[in-house]
Amino acid sequence: MNDQYKSGFAALIGRPNVGKSTLMNCLIGQKIAITSNKPQTTRNRIQTVYTSTEGQIVFVDTPGIHKAKNRLGDYMVNVANKSLKEVDVILYLVEPSSFIGAGERHIMAQLQKVNTPVILVINKIDTVKREELLGFIDIYRKEMDFAEIVPVSALKADNTQELIRCIMQYLPYGPAFYDEDTVTDQPERALVAEMIREKALRCLEEEVPHGIAVTIERMKRRGKITDIDATIICEKESHKGIIIGKQGAMLKKIGSSARTDIEEMLESRVNLQLWVKVKKDWRDSDFLLKNFGYNPKESE
Repeated sequence: MNDQYKSGFAALIGRPNVGKSTLMNCLIGQKIAITSNKPQTTRNRIQTVYTSTEGQIVFVDTPGIHKAKNRLGDYMVNVANKSLKEVDVILYLVEPSSFIGAGERHIMAQLQKVNTPVILVINKIDTVKREELLGFIDIYRKEMDFAEIVPVSALKADNTQELIRCIMQYLPYGPAFYDEDTVTDQPERALVAEMIREKALRCLEEEVPHGIAVTIERMKRRGKITDIDATIICEKESHKGIIIGKQGAMLKKIGSSARTDIEEMLESRVNLQLWVKVKKDWRDSDFLLKNFGYNPKESE
């Protein structure tokens, strides 16, 4: 490995729904983080890895920074704040807008407390005119002293290579953390659970609020087929009926759309069985949060 090789950690932060997961999937060229038009879909820090001949960037996709409403919310905020202090560079994602709201000011106040260089990434530039963009850049530049300001479109992969180049500038020299084939540190079971959760959120749209989790009860390969048994956990009996749907139609729809993504990731045929269980107030129970893979102690 050459002496000029760089490797380090980059945190992706921003308000819920600014496109952090879409950007991360775009940069590493593979779908790892779930995307949904509902905010706060990312609940754990997902580490993904970008490797090139110049260096390796380990992206930490943190949950959105917001005011917590329950134990799960506390956990998500703690994880986000902790990761800001443990990385080499912070990517702060915003949408192109001339209005800076209370949510953005809250995040900038947190960023000014850390010594880590911050790159402002203005995402979704495909939704505005080029000439408007300069105005948005100017507004943010007056708010805070950013190390760099990079406009991108994660959806169209526009200007993302420029962003990679900027990140590399702030990484220390050193050997890679992961071998070049690694794209994520998430175990397969966690990725499968996230894919099912994404499809459930998409299929249900506004009908069931955010309170669903997915647990993988069994995942076993037999020859060219992978058998997966998974349970969708919801908070209310009424939600259970909606998730199952008339004569099981909704559950079938969630299962078949999830199966496509899972088969692509596992490179195997998948036999997916889904169940639905009600666990009241699971988002406020430390025991249940831990059971579903969110460890509140880890974030403190």
